Amino acid sequence: MTEYLVGRGIADITGEPVEVGMLGYGKSWQRSEGIHLRLRSRAFAVLHPASGRRVLLVINDLPMVFDSIHRALLHALAREYDGLYTEQNTMVTATHTHSGPGGYSHHRLYHSNTGGFRPRTFTAIVDGMTEAVRRAHDDLAPAVLTLAHGRLENASANRSKVAFDNNPVGDRDHFPDGIDPQTTLLRIDRDGRPVAAINWFATHNTSMTNTNTLISSDNKGYAAYHWERLVEGVDYRARRSADFVAAFAQTNAGDQTPNLELRPGNGPTANDLENTRIIGLRQYAAAAALMTAGGRTLTAGIDHRLTYVDLAAVTVRPEFTGDGRVHQTGDPIGGASALAGSHEDGPAFRGFREGGNPLWDRLSRLVYARSPRLRDTQAPKAMVVGGRAVNLFGPYVARAAPIQLLRIGQLVLIGVPAEVTIVAGLRLRRAVASILAADLADVLVAGYSNGYLHYVTTPEEYDTQQYEGGSTLFGRWTLPALVQIVSELATAMRDGKPVSIGSPGPDLSDRQRHARPRIPPDQPPPGHRFGDVLVEPRSRYRHGDTVTAVFAAAYPNHDLHRNGTYLEVRRFYGHSWTTVADDGDWSTTFRWRRARRGQLVVVTWTVPAAAEPGDYQICWHGEVHDRVLRPYSGSSRVFTIESGGGDDGADQTAAAQRPAR
Repeated sequence: MTEYLVGRGIADITGEPVEVGMLGYGKSWQRSEGIHLRLRSRAFAVLHPASGRRVLLVINDLPMVFDSIHRALLHALAREYDGLYTEQNTMVTATHTHSGPGGYSHHRLYHSNTGGFRPRTFTAIVDGMTEAVRRAHDDLAPAVLTLAHGRLENASANRSKVAFDNNPVGDRDHFPDGIDPQTTLLRIDRDGRPVAAINWFATHNTSMTNTNTLISSDNKGYAAYHWERLVEGVDYRARRSADFVAAFAQTNAGDQTPNLELRPGNGPTANDLENTRIIGLRQYAAAAALMTAGGRTLTAGIDHRLTYVDLAAVTVRPEFTGDGRVHQTGDPIGGASALAGSHEDGPAFRGFREGGNPLWDRLSRLVYARSPRLRDTQAPKAMVVGGRAVNLFGPYVARAAPIQLLRIGQLVLIGVPAEVTIVAGLRLRRAVASILAADLADVLVAGYSNGYLHYVTTPEEYDTQQYEGGSTLFGRWTLPALVQIVSELATAMRDGKPVSIGSPGPDLSDRQRHARPRIPPDQPPPGHRFGDVLVEPRSRYRHGDTVTAVFAAAYPNHDLHRNGTYLEVRRFYGHSWTTVADDGDWSTTFRWRRARRGQLVVVTWTVPAAAEPGDYQICWHGEVHDRVLRPYSGSSRVFTIESGGGDDGADQTAAAQRPAR
């Protein structure tokens, strides 16, 4: 009998493309203006026919997975599949791009720059994830799974070395360069041919800085795009299942930055756009090398466990605390260093810094002197915001943590709804590996899974109160509490026993304050109609040049064009026009703007080295709201791509020149 049946699916989850606060950096000015790379959901269903057990991995180009979309997806799957996919066997993760639209959480902290809850973006995400799962479920077929490990040493740096160096020598020696270089690939073959791949590697998805205002899936999204679209020629807009699906998932990336020079937008170059491509390519190259590096064929079936824990109220037993005493986690509190942000990826608020904050340190010491319990839980954090009062005036942050173990053959994933540092991840992995008698390399932390509760550091890292420690909301004993929980899950898995599911957080869907966007009346510039070209391209271009066309354009948020496109680059072949690139390609961008009189959109296409000489045009598609939505389109004049010219540095759009299927 075939060991596994595997299905793959991919769908668009981009959301509202303009005038929405972008999630991750928390900057008021970072509001979306258009699209560079669309966001995708990639789903993988794995069934073990002999036992009837299955698991579902849903890996999303999102800043975070919140309880809101996790709950909504599970409800949708319950309606459609009647118990096949539940919170127990479904893992929903985020790549943690900081260039996606926000407003889809049910907790108010994450609406600071969105004006409130954005139902259209929320619906686009949930519908896209559901569609990806549906495609994966319908695609189930016999497959061979192969697990391989390698090393990638030039795509991450430790952005919190002060904290890392405070760990015991045995932990530091496991990561001599302060990074986790392990790159892991799960290869999926049918009939001896690879049809999908999932890669796990620890680096923040923050090559794009907080000055970026175009939606982007950042370096991990580029890695997936490169493999799928450029190497394998996948047409994202095809209605049928993609021939090849590649996901680049996160693991314990809490203190790992892709900005190799430890400054935002710096490393390996001084250009954040180029860094996004390079760091993405390095992840792709390391993963692709593992496709032919052998590896272990997975056997031994499927298993899963999940429990919800109130992370603010865990009693941690002495065998997990390290000092032989009982300790407890506490109510979520943000520290002064959390408000400082990470200067390597994106500073936050002025007046705060990592490490010491004298005023807040002094005030916190006074509070700690009055409350030994709070001191034991949160010291030496310089407390700024949080505690029991944080949710009195609305649900600001979550407390219920879904902690999960998934096993596919020898691969074990520890699902944690947080950003876990590499040493914190190492301790979680060691605990699970020892109980399950698994190879340490085969046990991975799947961070950013099923919810979001900020950071997890080791107690030693916490004591230095760098950004990550200040953002460990539930206090110094958060990691020991999680080690205790995953140890219980692993023991139950080893012994074949069930676990209590616990209590998920409350459903907050009916308590949302919706954003009230200032939607402009659709009005083209005077003397023009929507779709008219206001600025035409030049007549001739060479490789590496950027073609620009400006159109009269209505409000793009009227219709999100999910699984579609706002723009097309077309080439004339013989007797007809064929699309060679769209708004999901690296080579294109669009920026929508309110003009003094009317609205316009600026479309660019950087001519790739692989573009064939010939005649081209740029097209724009939108909708006008005139009591009903009315579609419109516009096309630029024809321009010519000449032979020769510069090299744009990129293999980046080679396959985008293939005619759409």
